[in-house]
Amino acid sequence: MQNKKIVQWDSRTGEIVQEYDRHLGPVNSITFFDKNRRFASTSDDKSIRIWEWEIPVDTKLIQNVGLHSIPTMNKSPNEKWVVGQSMDNRIVLFQLIDEKLRFAKKKAFRGHNSAGYACVTDFSPDMSFLISGDADGKLFIWDWRTHKIVARWKAHDNTCISARWHPHEKSKILTAGWDSVIKMWA
Repeated sequence: MQNKKIVQWDSRTGEIVQEYDRHLGPVNSITFFDKNRRFASTSDDKSIRIWEWEIPVDTKLIQNVGLHSIPTMNKSPNEKWVVGQSMDNRIVLFQLIDEKLRFAKKKAFRGHNSAGYACVTDFSPDMSFLISGDADGKLFIWDWRTHKIVARWKAHDNTCISARWHPHEKSKILTAGWDSVIKMWA
């Protein structure tokens, strides 16, 4: 939110239950982990804060000199990793160890142009690949283990803002672009 807060509502009553207000800039994303008991929030203030559900004080602050703003994050299918689309043309990794999020400083996926865009990433269901669109309308596929690009192609005439693996058909990818088109790739 623009007011730097995360607001938790009770959908039954429409009342605010909790406010989380420790970020210094607009909040960009929220990613739940640890069986939805905790969540990570990212912000324009270039920080990641870890929260416990219904407790308004962050339990961990991740700020690093090399860490840029992260507009989107996504959790892996095995729930051991979280990736974030960084504003310096990298996808950065965080490992979930002992219910804690740890920044893997030396690991990143590179090669795409995402600075200034909140391009959504996704994992293949078997964790072999990671995908992302970019500002030039391309779709990128990286090998999860080597972090090398294994495929890329022009998917949209404008920014490819979202790339998601089909949840039931593992050989298909869906992309959405700023050209107002959603495509399925097989």
